[in-house]
Amino acid sequence: MRIRPVVAAVSVMGLTWLSGCGGSGNETAPNVPPLQSVPTTPTETPTETPSATPSGPATAKVADTICARMDQPLVQRSLAAPVVTIQEKPVPADIGIPTYDICQLALSTSPTGPVLKVGTSVLPATKADLAAAQKAYAATRGEPAKPIAVGQGGYGTSRFAVFLLTGRLYKVEGPAATPAKYVALAQDAARQAPGVPEAAPLITRPDCERGTSAAAKVMGAEAMVRRDGATAAGDVVCGWITATSVLYSTARRVPDAEQAMSAIRKAPTSQSVPLGDEGYVDTATGRGTIRVGTDKIVDLVPLPAGKTKPDDMVAFALAISPLYTR
Repeated sequence: MRIRPVVAAVSVMGLTWLSGCGGSGNETAPNVPPLQSVPTTPTETPTETPSATPSGPATAKVADTICARMDQPLVQRSLAAPVVTIQEKPVPADIGIPTYDICQLALSTSPTGPVLKVGTSVLPATKADLAAAQKAYAATRGEPAKPIAVGQGGYGTSRFAVFLLTGRLYKVEGPAATPAKYVALAQDAARQAPGVPEAAPLITRPDCERGTSAAAKVMGAEAMVRRDGATAAGDVVCGWITATSVLYSTARRVPDAEQAMSAIRKAPTSQSVPLGDEGYVDTATGRGTIRVGTDKIVDLVPLPAGKTKPDDMVAFALAISPLYTR
């Protein structure tokens, strides 16, 4: 679950689209002027008259997120959306390296329709972190990303833009458009970000505490930041985050869970664990997967992959699995 996603809104704040996470190394992103479009790429012009601010009781829930401040007509125009509305219900953080706190703008009247997600990194970030995030994206072999001149620099595609601004990474992600349109949306997000309140470092659910001690052993340190929440289906999301590692648990609903487990079941690195209807810990990546009934898969994900001891992940799975199997 990109968990690359809550806990709503903004940083530490400030995940975690990657499916899914701090950078490393001495690489730096291009040093570019703030809030300028890429010279060869046209940008959208922001609406002259700001969109109306929602009124009534719901306003207090959404007024202090980047999503609530964004130019809704610009969003609607850029993404050819029939409507644009602020989603008040908190959504899980996008847990990964880096992890982002998320707010959303719905782009249709359907509860399962497309959304524009705006994420703020839960931990402070530098140009080295930006470079590391771009390098990690390049390793996915997705659509090639191009540099964008937003904030202190960033990169983007026809579906997202990531940029660094005042010590945080920001990510604007949604349906396919063009790189130029995502530059325009990122510029608007950068204009709205100053002054948005930071989220608390520890956003927790009591249920997740059963896994905290085991999580610290897996990660080799106590969590600096916590991001617990729930999926749209009501399943618990538990997230432990440090500057260099992440561990989270979540669940997804699938049409045929038994079939979905087929490849995992056959993998030579899968170690069976007596949890749910069937469960495994991958001895190569550390990832745990548990099937519950015919339609639920539980994911236990340590990042970076392959840095954990299988026995520690088994202990974590034993501790946290009752949240999903009872």
